[in-house]
Amino acid sequence: MTLLEFYQAPLFKQAQEARIFPDGKTFVDCTPKRSLQAIINDYVAATNNPAIRFSLLKFVEENFELPSALPVLNYIQPEKNVSQHIKNLWACLKRSGDNCGTNSSLLPLPYAYIVPGGRFREVYYWDSYFTMLGLKESGEVEIIQNMIDNFAYLIRTYGHIPNGNRQYYLSRSQPPFFTLMVELYASIEGSHILNEYIDAIELEYNYWMEGYHTIKANTVFKKLVCLSDGKVLNRYYDELYTPRPESWGDDVETASKSNRSKEIVYNHLRSAAESGWDFSSRWLAIENDLSTIETSDIIPIDLNSLLYHIELFLARFFRNTNNETKNSLYTKRAINRLEALQQYCFCNAQNLYFDYHWKHQKRSHHFTLASLFPLWLSAYPPSKEEVIAKAAANNIESQLLKKGGVLTTIVTNLQQWDAPNGWAPLQWITITALEKTGQLALAETIAKRWLTLNEDVYHRTGKLMEKYNVVETHLEAGGGEYEGQDGFGWTNGVYLALKKKYS
Repeated sequence: MTLLEFYQAPLFKQAQEARIFPDGKTFVDCTPKRSLQAIINDYVAATNNPAIRFSLLKFVEENFELPSALPVLNYIQPEKNVSQHIKNLWACLKRSGDNCGTNSSLLPLPYAYIVPGGRFREVYYWDSYFTMLGLKESGEVEIIQNMIDNFAYLIRTYGHIPNGNRQYYLSRSQPPFFTLMVELYASIEGSHILNEYIDAIELEYNYWMEGYHTIKANTVFKKLVCLSDGKVLNRYYDELYTPRPESWGDDVETASKSNRSKEIVYNHLRSAAESGWDFSSRWLAIENDLSTIETSDIIPIDLNSLLYHIELFLARFFRNTNNETKNSLYTKRAINRLEALQQYCFCNAQNLYFDYHWKHQKRSHHFTLASLFPLWLSAYPPSKEEVIAKAAANNIESQLLKKGGVLTTIVTNLQQWDAPNGWAPLQWITITALEKTGQLALAETIAKRWLTLNEDVYHRTGKLMEKYNVVETHLEAGGGEYEGQDGFGWTNGVYLALKKKYS
């Protein structure tokens, strides 16, 4: 029996739905002490024997090795200087190359890497780019290379970078930041290193574009949507229609509240996890009801901006290496994507980009920080830069700018990627997008408010957090499926990078 088969077994389902551990991720990170089939056999025998007083929790604890205790991050008296604290934290968050048994859910990586912290005991895909920003400022170039080599290994082994290096994440990826990681590393070591990763960059791009040559108008295939005029854009899409093993109980509960097929709800929940925004009103038909989630019915502007950036990168690389065939291929792909983004995601009345609901054939009317991705990655016609930048800045100031930085969305509900929370990666993207389009005063305001919030919380708690309450900065962030986590990889990275700019 494989782990993926075990996730469909009655023992697993009952343990997760009974919530024998407060966090559903605990059980999937356990390591079986013997063969899964033998454990299942004993479970069946024990539950069918009326003479046995059966305890599900005790049975699991006897047959599985629980995940090791979380590292103590405040390992000494917290340093007064936050930057120095972060530089000391890298060692706590660092993991050596993996050597795990065959029954572990961990996908072993050959080189060292940085984990986010807290319940996140493995490497995470898009988190790692923002972590690398801080590793660069700390002079930790070797670990940046190690992490990129690990991601290249995952692409070459599995065809893509999973959400994280766990078997239960294999059915999905996360926002494709690998090319940006390689560019970051090249900014340190020189452009010659691009040759080492170009095969992995192309492989990942092809993963997102599978079915491009055969998809027909008004159809979808995996991560592609072909619209009525034949234009093709991408969506977030997990390949499975079952509850996420690490959040099994939550997904079963959410699906039970929906009037749709439970399998459809499960898939939309999984697809939102691929987006990194798990969860947000951005994906919901009713903004305060998670059971109305419809992630895969939406063409997201952040994903398509990232893929546009990859297409431009590949076109430029092959132009510089005199491969005219591939240069032409990726140039055409980029042109086609930009035209489709303008047609379906750009609102001329507001001069802003919005997600597009391909089933309803209409744009979202909610302004979120996803609208900053085209500005950040130059996924817009150059002639429109000034009006788009001004419109974005005006909407940020009027809707999202708060005491501690910028909100992700204006919606206040129980989802963690909504108000009142702010997140380090989106602060960075917003600030750098505003910088590159000349909105320097607003960029500096956001950066300094975010830095101050990070510092205030650190001096109050001794911790750097996964997310922050940017509205009432004396309160903790909330929402989501688990308690607030500290560590924290991408917060550390963005803090150091912004501190250098705005110290």
